[in-house]
Amino acid sequence: MDMTVSQAREFLMNYQKKLAAYEHAMGSIYYDGSTAAPKGTAENRAQSLSVLSEEMYKIATDEKSIETLEFLDENRAELNERERRMVYLLLKDIREMKKIPLNEFVEYQQLLVMADDVWHKAKEESNFELFRPYLEKIFATNKKFAGYVEPDKDPYDYCLSKFEEGLNKKTLDEFFGKVRNGIVPLLEKISSVSQVDDSIRRGFFPEKEQEELSYYLMKLIGLDLDHVGLATTEHPFTTSLGSHFDERITTHYHEDDFVSSMYSVIHEGGHALYDTGSADENAYTVLDGGMYMSIHESQSRFYENIIGRSRQFCEYVFPFLQKLFPEQMNGRTAEELYKAVNKTEPSLIRTEADEVTYSLHVMIRYELEKRVMAGEIEVKDLPAEWNRMYKEYLGVDVPDDRHGVLQDSHWSGGMVGYFPSYALGNAYGAQFLSKMKKTVDVEKCVRDGNFKPINDWNRENIWVHGGLYTPQETLDRVLGEKFNADYYIEYLNNKIKDVYGL
Repeated sequence: MDMTVSQAREFLMNYQKKLAAYEHAMGSIYYDGSTAAPKGTAENRAQSLSVLSEEMYKIATDEKSIETLEFLDENRAELNERERRMVYLLLKDIREMKKIPLNEFVEYQQLLVMADDVWHKAKEESNFELFRPYLEKIFATNKKFAGYVEPDKDPYDYCLSKFEEGLNKKTLDEFFGKVRNGIVPLLEKISSVSQVDDSIRRGFFPEKEQEELSYYLMKLIGLDLDHVGLATTEHPFTTSLGSHFDERITTHYHEDDFVSSMYSVIHEGGHALYDTGSADENAYTVLDGGMYMSIHESQSRFYENIIGRSRQFCEYVFPFLQKLFPEQMNGRTAEELYKAVNKTEPSLIRTEADEVTYSLHVMIRYELEKRVMAGEIEVKDLPAEWNRMYKEYLGVDVPDDRHGVLQDSHWSGGMVGYFPSYALGNAYGAQFLSKMKKTVDVEKCVRDGNFKPINDWNRENIWVHGGLYTPQETLDRVLGEKFNADYYIEYLNNKIKDVYGL
């Protein structure tokens, strides 16, 4: 090849900047569609995204680009660790993309835009049949793409590995089995005692004051509001636009329950802390921000639950709640808030589930995805199977599709295989906490409202590296021991003993 390694390295950085620019444009269109765009504009966005995705596909699979990356791969001994990782990830994506026909790739991007738009309407009307044709195409396309890319691999294992490198059904079956065996006895203990009073979270809490609470929480946990924006949407999410310099989080306000948005803001804020904590040298490269979703969820769930639902956090934020909602908080205490936000009770909605039952919600989704991908059930069977499993696993009756199979936005975005990341993230976070406590007085930091030592530990050990390491490499580096779900089970047991006095 008529190019030096030095020239190829320069090409590598410019190539990634160009891809990042397209991702910025496509991400902005998606973000607009999920937040502020008028309801009738989905086809317009689909048209723009189809053009952009086609151009991005052409850039990514251009012969010169591939030749240059292959050249760098052959000369990887002359590259530094970050450059080698970039080349590996880019070639991995290109080799996968090249196996998917361009017209099908573009059609799938258009499908996802329309599916997201229809899902919002279907959820609003509680009408799964409206969404079903789109979801059938999404599952079918994921199966087809898996066959193109890795024909010898189980299709669902392929989907899982897109969100966590190396993840498979065997690992998850073992993990969920361990979690189930740890959670069921806890639920039995809780059912034998009096339930806690959570009335402190009920009442009328105006959206305007809840928005003020959101910005207070974002600043408290250490987000830089010059680089992190907040908007409202049906289903809260976090996204980076172009780089970690522009992060957006969203929430959904319920005026009859301030706790719902409060913890969605802290959860999404955890994602944003991870992304914005990436090293600046990672900007506009494939290493930027957090890459693998289980590690990402370990951060969001860490801040939402381990920190945000701690007694120390409730005591710190309670005076602000009293100032914001003087009538509603009159005669209430921080201890009541602590008990209320840690109440354990089987429920319908995953995003509002307590820590103990949360992983059961995820396990249901995992089992359903696995069965659809294996052809054991069809998409049309999902509502009935969803309702049956909620009754079996959680003992609750699902009243309608809105509160059941349509509650999550993930499938409309094509994220088949994403859900297990939440449960893994819970478990990773508990083990990270154990390691962090060896050098950081976590309880004192939260009691004082000083998140800097906590954030510094996470930044140094996790955030700054972005996508440099695989999830397993991250766990090995940070923990110095193998992943062990027992930390998570122990954490839950200690929390429940404290809340319920067991």
